[in-house]
Amino acid sequence: MSQEVRDLRRLVIKAFHIENIEAGSENEVYPDGKMKVHAGIERTDDEKSAIDKIEISVIKPGEHNRWTNSIMDIIPISTKVLGKIGEGITHTLTGVYVILTGVDVNGIQTAEFGSSEGNLSEKLYLGRAGTPSPGDYIISFDVTFKAGMGQERHGVTEAHRKCDEFIQKFREQMKKFKGEECTERHEYHDIVRPGKKRVLIVKQVAGQGAMYDTHLFGKEPSGVEGGRSIIDMGNMPVLVTPNEYRDGIIRSMQ
Repeated sequence: MSQEVRDLRRLVIKAFHIENIEAGSENEVYPDGKMKVHAGIERTDDEKSAIDKIEISVIKPGEHNRWTNSIMDIIPISTKVLGKIGEGITHTLTGVYVILTGVDVNGIQTAEFGSSEGNLSEKLYLGRAGTPSPGDYIISFDVTFKAGMGQERHGVTEAHRKCDEFIQKFREQMKKFKGEECTERHEYHDIVRPGKKRVLIVKQVAGQGAMYDTHLFGKEPSGVEGGRSIIDMGNMPVLVTPNEYRDGIIRSMQ
C-alpha cells in the first residue's frame, strides 16, 4: 500500500549572485550581478528621533581589517515576489549582506550584556551559518544614536526600521527580476505524512528588550515592517512552519 503524502505548501527561492558593488548616486541592483550603493552620511533632523546620523559604506571582500561598532544584526537581502512568507516565490541576493551596527554620540556601544566593537576581522566569523563568506560584499549600515538611545528599546527598534527601509529600496527592484535569470533555484515543500510521527523543533529566541528582541511575521523575508515583537506577544510560544522558517519569518533584533 502506498504511503499517503500531503503537500501543504511549496516555496521556491531564486537566488541572484552579486559579483560587484560600486558607489553610486542611487541604490540600485541588477539581475546580472551588479549593484550600486549610495554611500555617505545622513543626519536626522527629527527631534523625536533616537538617531543622530547614519553612515552607509561598502566593505569589499578582504577589507575586514577595519573598525566596527557593536554588531546589531547581519541581514540577507530577500523579497517576496509571489505569495506570503513560507510559500510562493522569493528572490534573494547572494554574495552580499547588510551589517547593522550602532554606537551613541558619547561613544557608548549599543549593547546590554556585552558589546562587539573592535576590529571587524576579529569580531565577525566568516563562512558560518548566517554570516557572510570571505568572498562576499558587506553593506555597512552604521547608526549613531543620540545620547543614551542605544540602550533604549525604541531607539534600537528605530535603527532596525531605518535599515529595513534602506533594504526595501533593493527589494522593490528585485521583485521585477525575471526568475529564469537566477543563478540558483531551490524548491522546498512542507510535507505531511498521516499516521507517521510528528516532529516539533523548539527554538528559543530572545525577548528581554532593547538588544534582545525578536520580530516575527514581517511582510518581507528577514524584514521588520509588519512584524510583531515576541516581547509584545508576552514571550508566548508561537508555531511556524518549516518553510516559513526557511523563508525568513523570524527577525532577530540583536
